Amino acid sequence: MTGSSVSNAGLHVAVTGAGGLIGSALSRRLEAAGHQVTPLVRRPASAGEISWDPENGRLEPGQLEGMDAVIHLAGENVGARWTAARKRQIKSSRTQGTRLLSEAIARARRRPGVLVSASAIGIYGNRGDEVLTENSPAGDAALDFLVEVGREWEAAAEPARASGVRVIHPRFGLVLSPEGGALKKMLPPFRLGLGGRLGRGTQWMSWISIDDVVGAILHVLLTESFSGPVNLVAPEPVRNRDFTAILGRVLSRPTPFAVPAAALRLILGEMATSTLLASARVLPKRLLAAGYRFEHPDLDTALRHVLQPSS
Repeated sequence: MTGSSVSNAGLHVAVTGAGGLIGSALSRRLEAAGHQVTPLVRRPASAGEISWDPENGRLEPGQLEGMDAVIHLAGENVGARWTAARKRQIKSSRTQGTRLLSEAIARARRRPGVLVSASAIGIYGNRGDEVLTENSPAGDAALDFLVEVGREWEAAAEPARASGVRVIHPRFGLVLSPEGGALKKMLPPFRLGLGGRLGRGTQWMSWISIDDVVGAILHVLLTESFSGPVNLVAPEPVRNRDFTAILGRVLSRPTPFAVPAAALRLILGEMATSTLLASARVLPKRLLAAGYRFEHPDLDTALRHVLQPSS
């Protein structure tokens, strides 16, 4: 199965975060392949939507009756300085929503067959040059907030798993799209010729194109034997200094600068240490073993594809 192919048309799929970067692209691909998408929204529902309130624990189990699958992508963005209040919001937005969905699925009379519940490679923590697969243990939650979040995020799906539902945890790496996420923030300075490495630039970056994110989710969703964690990263992680050089080359811009690690920590605090300066050399072992073939396995190809002018 290639990254662009989809089969088993006719599924009814509920999606949280359907308006986000990944959710919108995934919903379009599902609908183009003949599947029905029902977004879960945090406002009064319009036709074809389900209203839910994860902060206050409101979701009727009956609203998920008849769904073939639930894809849970909603969660607070981590890309800003972390105050104590923001850290609480980041964690609660992931754990409360996941637990609410999982418990509703478990209580439903006709349960969905599969729950795809988002996670992230932050669960591994800062691991230097260590090669990480799904068999690698999570990092130390006492030392890294994102490890703590990742552990609790995945554990919150236990009610659905215990009820016999197939649960998949896509552990997202850096998703490449000019429409959002980290790449969108990088593009303005890089296009002005002001891009540069972060700190020493030796930290590993595990990335994936938006097309392969969608293709990989669909692949594991439709592979009935697949469950558990899956690293959604391309097979060729790169160091930050190489990412910087390749992005500059694709944009035909110089990348002469470097942002000192101390400056990043001063401006962004703990968030810089756990994200921008952390090293995670993650490989998609289970995805490759499941037969997925990447559309964009190398960074140069991926960036040229996602940054090509719209026709």
